[in-house]
Amino acid sequence: MFPQFRLRRIAPAIILAAVAISATASPSVARAKDGFSACDAEAGLAVLASPISPWKGMPLRIIFTAEKPLDGVLSLTSPDGKVAVTSKERHGGPPYFWYADVQSPSAGTWTATLTREGASAECATVKREFAVAKTAGAPPRATSKSVWPIRGAWTRETENLYSAWIEKLFDDPIDAQPSWPALHEVLRDPTRNMLFNSMGLGEDSKKLIMKPDCADLPYFLRAYFAFKTGLPFGYSKCTRGGGGKAPRCPQWFNIQKEDSPQDEAKQKPIQSASNSLFGVFDSASVSESAQRSSSRPQALLPGFGYYIRTVVANAVHSGSGRTAAADNNTDYYPVPLTAETLRPGTIYADPYGHVLVLVKRVAQTNDSAGVFLAVDGQPDGTVARKRFWRGNFLFAQDPSLGSPGFKRFRPIVADNNGTLRRLTNAEITKDPDYGDFSLEQSKLGVEDFYDRMDDVMSPEPLDPGRAMKETITALEEQVKTRVTSVENGRKYQNGGGADVAIPSGPSIFETTGAWEDFATPSRDLRLLIAIDVVRGFPDRVARRADRYAMPKGESVSDVKSALDQTLTTEIASRKFSYTRSDGSQWTLTLKDVLDRSKGLEMAYNVNDCVEVRWGADPKSEEASTCKRHASSAQRAKMEDYRPWFHERKRPVRQ
Repeated sequence: MFPQFRLRRIAPAIILAAVAISATASPSVARAKDGFSACDAEAGLAVLASPISPWKGMPLRIIFTAEKPLDGVLSLTSPDGKVAVTSKERHGGPPYFWYADVQSPSAGTWTATLTREGASAECATVKREFAVAKTAGAPPRATSKSVWPIRGAWTRETENLYSAWIEKLFDDPIDAQPSWPALHEVLRDPTRNMLFNSMGLGEDSKKLIMKPDCADLPYFLRAYFAFKTGLPFGYSKCTRGGGGKAPRCPQWFNIQKEDSPQDEAKQKPIQSASNSLFGVFDSASVSESAQRSSSRPQALLPGFGYYIRTVVANAVHSGSGRTAAADNNTDYYPVPLTAETLRPGTIYADPYGHVLVLVKRVAQTNDSAGVFLAVDGQPDGTVARKRFWRGNFLFAQDPSLGSPGFKRFRPIVADNNGTLRRLTNAEITKDPDYGDFSLEQSKLGVEDFYDRMDDVMSPEPLDPGRAMKETITALEEQVKTRVTSVENGRKYQNGGGADVAIPSGPSIFETTGAWEDFATPSRDLRLLIAIDVVRGFPDRVARRADRYAMPKGESVSDVKSALDQTLTTEIASRKFSYTRSDGSQWTLTLKDVLDRSKGLEMAYNVNDCVEVRWGADPKSEEASTCKRHASSAQRAKMEDYRPWFHERKRPVRQ
């Protein structure tokens, strides 16, 4: 810890367990029992209550977090002494957390009690009291010194609460494939978002619009949580790299040091709420004139909306995550590959510009491999959850691409004068709240990286047949996600969308507008890599036979032959459907997709019909409904670019 630089921690008796409570709140609003103060030494133990000022007209939501995987029970006791709700389900790992809520709390003092088996005597039972008022309290107000008022600091406790909030936000059964048209669809769901309307301003009921792409998504999530809980936030303006060098970030801004907005002509389009890509509050909250003004509105909610939509979204991009691993002037820093460090909220920056956010770790069991789940944003605003595997998380070592891999947001702290700054890599290493800066990933080869991740997800040997099927399932999920993207392109065509110009050279992967929204070059390159991974899985098992629980009495060759047969059977039996140009459904198998991999090298153009985009034989019945093709000039360009897809290697930015 570096106390001379850190934001002063608010007294544990008031805030440590509930960072969302205003710094001006009195101890009667949220006071801790003596047991909690005695337990302060347990790192990561914290509780977050929502709303900021509890009152009987809003649900009371409570999350407890802890570092240790102990069994426990969270209960909420009403003012009359009766237990209103009990939750035994422990989520996460790590951090671990318990969640409970009361939809209509009565006025008076409520007690949240976490009882854990195996904890130290002083931490076995932790209590926290919350005063629920009869009427709504005064909501937070804007300040002239910051985009939003700062009421707390980033610590291990608040980082754990951030991780718990992220996991709950995107939680679903592991075999589900949740997808949302936009991030705001998730944030508007009070069963997922425990910070829903937590500020008492009805902020999430006012047609909140958030449709970030993959690079914006981590910043939108971090800013939203920081805004709701009164924590610091900042971002860098970075280059995209080039000339054989990684991206660099020469400028850093934060909520106390704002950047002047870019010229309106250079900004991303500001649209109405019905189709906005980066709007946050529609005309019900922010007038069109305010949206187009040259400065941030002074009111708290419109100011936050403008800041996210106009300032942050126009500044960050895929290069922000690919900065060199040892660089101190970055928004993210690399972490070691361990189950303890890869927590919800950690990002993954791939070498070609795609960014994902970890949302859950599922530990290995006797029946299944361990899994990391992540979400990403697409150019059309879609947010989808997917599992870690080689087909989704690309890795390469090339100095010109920057440093890919798993990274966390760099902690933002304040010096003695209150000026915000970021911790350096050396400071993070020494800080007991973090201590997880690492150059490990930058020293790993491609195969070493994936081998290491296999070991992190599943420390015990895997059943090879089950692992083969889970890999095929990951491919199946990726194919079904592509169905949505291609369907969006069909709807664009049917809606009268004009032909889209194809960008030149490597820009096909990085441009904006309709090409970015509806063409799929990046997704298709990842799909082709995923196909190779599935095809090569039997060979991978043979190469790492010690990593798998090989059946007794069977040689490596026997197991490989059995896996080859499993692959043949599984891809032939797994089916999906897509909508053809005339609106009819057509069913394909995963085998069809693998057999069409050559055709999929040129299937990303939005100007082609969907039948072409699924690699249909031009003379087949499947292709008989196709009525639209890319021009011969565009097809010629695609032939020039085909080696990138055939060799599964995205070109380096010059």
